[in-house]
Amino acid sequence: MGDVPGPLVGPHELQELLGVSRTRMRQLVRYPTFPKPFQRLHGMTVWLRADVEAWIAEHRPPRVTDGDEAE
Repeated sequence: MGDVPGPLVGPHELQELLGVSRTRMRQLVRYPTFPKPFQRLHGMTVWLRADVEAWIAEHRPPRVTDGDEAE
């Protein structure tokens, strides 16, 4: 295999980036718009972090929390 074009993330990192449970993360990766895995390894799938971050920016806008003021 050639060079990896950037950092990779596995399922645990995906959960953290998305801020969701393992069950919800598994649902999200099945969405047609979710980035395709960079590689499927024995027992694990990995994605390019940049692809996942771009998907989050487009499809998961920041949520307003108690500490944020709504504009």
